[in-house]
Amino acid sequence: MSSLSYAHGVGDTALLGDTIGRNLDRTAAEHGDREALVDVASGRRWTYAEFVADVDVLARALMAAGVAKGDRVGIWAVNCPEWVLVQYATARIGAVMVTINPAYRAHEVEFVLRQAGVSLLVASLSHRTSDYRALVEQVRSDCPDLRAVHYIGDPSWDELTAGAPAVGQEQLAAREAELSCDDPINIQYTSGTTGFPKGATLSHHNILNNGYFVGETIAYTEADRVCLPVPFYHCFGMVMGNLACTSHGACIVIPGPSFEPGAVLTAVQQERCTSLYGVPTMFIAELNLPDFAGYDLSSLRTGIMAGSPCPAEVMKRVVAEMHMAEVSICYGMTETSPVSTQTRRDDDLERRTGTVGRALPHIEVKVVDPVTGVTLPRGSSGELRTRGYSVMLGYWDQPDRTADVVDPGRWMHTGDLAVMREDGYVQVVGRIKDMIIRGGENVYPREIEEFLYGHPKVADVQVVGVPDERYGEEILACVIPRDPADPPTLDEISAYCRERLAHYKIPRRLRILETFPMTVSGKVRKVELREAYAD
Repeated sequence: MSSLSYAHGVGDTALLGDTIGRNLDRTAAEHGDREALVDVASGRRWTYAEFVADVDVLARALMAAGVAKGDRVGIWAVNCPEWVLVQYATARIGAVMVTINPAYRAHEVEFVLRQAGVSLLVASLSHRTSDYRALVEQVRSDCPDLRAVHYIGDPSWDELTAGAPAVGQEQLAAREAELSCDDPINIQYTSGTTGFPKGATLSHHNILNNGYFVGETIAYTEADRVCLPVPFYHCFGMVMGNLACTSHGACIVIPGPSFEPGAVLTAVQQERCTSLYGVPTMFIAELNLPDFAGYDLSSLRTGIMAGSPCPAEVMKRVVAEMHMAEVSICYGMTETSPVSTQTRRDDDLERRTGTVGRALPHIEVKVVDPVTGVTLPRGSSGELRTRGYSVMLGYWDQPDRTADVVDPGRWMHTGDLAVMREDGYVQVVGRIKDMIIRGGENVYPREIEEFLYGHPKVADVQVVGVPDERYGEEILACVIPRDPADPPTLDEISAYCRERLAHYKIPRRLRILETFPMTVSGKVRKVELREAYAD
């Protein structure tokens, strides 16, 4: 008889009961003289002792600015040391950090600020074509809770930190004494299937333990130096990266504000990094640099690849040419802090390219019939569900939407179709819902569809993901035009989206159709659209 598709990650190490601040103090007490944070672009460096001191200054400054326990503090910035300081300072005082994608446009930022009730926002001044100050001013009058904005690298940042002396260290200690590891500490917005995104609310316990056990699985110690080109606004950067490092005394290395393959390899070489993170497209870009062979990457031993499946040939090159023999594949979602399954250090190529690993310690996973919820035999395809310390507290201020995905047994319904093998390793084979994963970014078609309905030349639209060698999937818009004699062009669609949608949500392909394939009940058959235009 085949065993059931259920697995419990058994581990010898107990869960941490700390808050993030207490865990950081414990690390600093043990490794105070070791480097905690390096910003390659600016040359700035912090030992753990210096890092904790600067976290405390910012924490006291936030308290002086009136930030109370449970208040929401937004961070809308590219990767930089100040981002990391905000992460730990807000945790120190029990504020809820709201992470905002740097690619968001005005209406997306406005939604997040309003929905989360952000009272204080820390932002970059600009990035690429985005003038953050102008965008904030554009929406500020529609965000009644927002009372203060401080820009990194601007006098307003100095004004914030200058307030620290008004709050003593004993007041900070008293605030910390009020905190529980189960308090909400982070809201991360995930793309919504019905228009706007949902705010996954995570606790100290959720994200500290997930970062810790991801780091444990790849054997982090205080000797590790981790290069993080992945964005901090997402769990990949701030949990699997920052918290994995600080819970082990390892060093966070920031190669630049955003991903540039040459800057990443320079950082690895210069800082003698032992670990490197990225989605497969990042590793492909690094491997394809004309001068790739000129970089000394011999210090690397491990790293994490996540976001989309890794082609076998890419994995072979990462192991052989980047010296990452212990590279790990992770699977998860924001709502689960994020990692549920992970490959192990000694797994072979097949497990690293054909599966997403097995359950992490203290995590349960199962594959069920998505209609009945009954656990299926191993080898059967069904919905992957997960349970444990990592499951979010809920979607911020949306109990009804929380109930849609977290059942009474506290199982998180991932919406992914998966197969659990006899060895307990999980293969993700599809998605129940039509989420597109483009270069590691989760994109939900309905948000784009609802937006494109406003285009004057669009009568109807369906958005699907189609295979793409570089990004894993690319976004295809199938449009029925209002006037068949004057259909929209791809340039027109792109221009319309550019001002309002994050760049990774903009369709890169367009098909003009007369009708959509339909089911007998009148639903569009997206699977037919994907199959018809896959190439």
